[in-house]
Amino acid sequence: MSLPQHRPPLRALSVLATALTIAVAGSAAAAAPPTAPRTTPGSATQGATAGLKEVMFVGNNWDGTADVIASSGDFARIGRVNVIPDKAERLAEIYLNPVKLIYFLGIRNGPGEGHDQFVDDMYSTPDGSAMVVSRPSFADVVSIDLATGRINCRFPVSGYRSDHMAVSPDGTRVAVSASTSNTVHVLDIRTGKQLGSFKTGDKPHENVFTDGGKYLWNMSIGEVNTALDDPAWDWTKGDRRITVVDANTFKEVKVIDMRERLDAFGRKDLSDAVRPVAFTPDASKLYFQVSFFNGFLEYDVASDRITRAKTLPKNPATSEDRTTWVNDSRHHGMSVNSAGDKLCIAGTMDDYATIVDRASLQEGPLVEASKPYWATVSGDGTSCVISESGADRVTAISFATGRKVASVAVGDHPQRVRIAHVAADWSGAAAN
Repeated sequence: MSLPQHRPPLRALSVLATALTIAVAGSAAAAAPPTAPRTTPGSATQGATAGLKEVMFVGNNWDGTADVIASSGDFARIGRVNVIPDKAERLAEIYLNPVKLIYFLGIRNGPGEGHDQFVDDMYSTPDGSAMVVSRPSFADVVSIDLATGRINCRFPVSGYRSDHMAVSPDGTRVAVSASTSNTVHVLDIRTGKQLGSFKTGDKPHENVFTDGGKYLWNMSIGEVNTALDDPAWDWTKGDRRITVVDANTFKEVKVIDMRERLDAFGRKDLSDAVRPVAFTPDASKLYFQVSFFNGFLEYDVASDRITRAKTLPKNPATSEDRTTWVNDSRHHGMSVNSAGDKLCIAGTMDDYATIVDRASLQEGPLVEASKPYWATVSGDGTSCVISESGADRVTAISFATGRKVASVAVGDHPQRVRIAHVAADWSGAAAN
């Protein structure tokens, strides 16, 4: 395919926000590894009851809305949820607190690319009655009643920004990264009450439950909002590591410093800031993306070492100036199909997505996409669904053929896409 001309992202980083967010810390030593966990790639809220239908939630980050679309087939839009019904109240609270206001504006001018970040991640409750949403600019997690559109409960995270979430396999617990306090909170998904928390490296990002919910993995990406992107300034990016905890006691089980593993693998040139990840169905292998890299790596859980690396094509129209890449991304978003033989990769700054054969690591056709920012698996398991944040749509790509099979328009700047469940007769009308 002919790759599209890349549109450079908006850069509006304030000196004050930069000063507030740079964090430098020492690296942690690794502990003994847990046994290879079992996980379900792209797992949705489990334990869904009768009377529900499977859907996908699409978080429109700059809109403050979430579209609800079919989870397979034509992926048609079913309805839309306003995830900031309390916007006026939250803004009044922020503007009356100078420190909160500084961070609010720092989020807008840093990771928000000039926009407020109103929805990062979302899941459904097991009974399908509510959507649980992390809202970065409001530094919280809320549960929104899908019948009325009203907020059931609200949990303010520690610090000043909430980020990626993960739901436990049984659907009862949700973990959320509090990125400015280096903390992960684990909440009861129904009540919003905290069950526990644990400390992480700098800027906790993705969370994944494994081994049937026994372990919780967190990947910290360090500071990604400064212009100090030259490798010589890597030390300013902070303490980047994977923290594995017991998901019931929240005690640390293992710390994985990918810097050591990358160096041992012969890739001292790569960042150790782990971005999105994907486990194989048996969780023997972890695939992960890192900052600034157009590709991904394979990590063997049992042997605790990196075993393979894959470099994917560059878009010749993409600037090589790292400061123009959104939040230190190059590629951001990956998933693995249920058979475990195909990977789906979002080539974010290179404006494409592709299906990769896991055995050979050979990529398929490069499917043109506008700043794809996430990749997940469709409800029927046949497609990879990516969010095209630059075109305000989600697109489905066949795992079998590597070709685009459907596209649907959504709200402004879609990012996270998650499998969910809602009432069988839900249309979204009352929640708009």
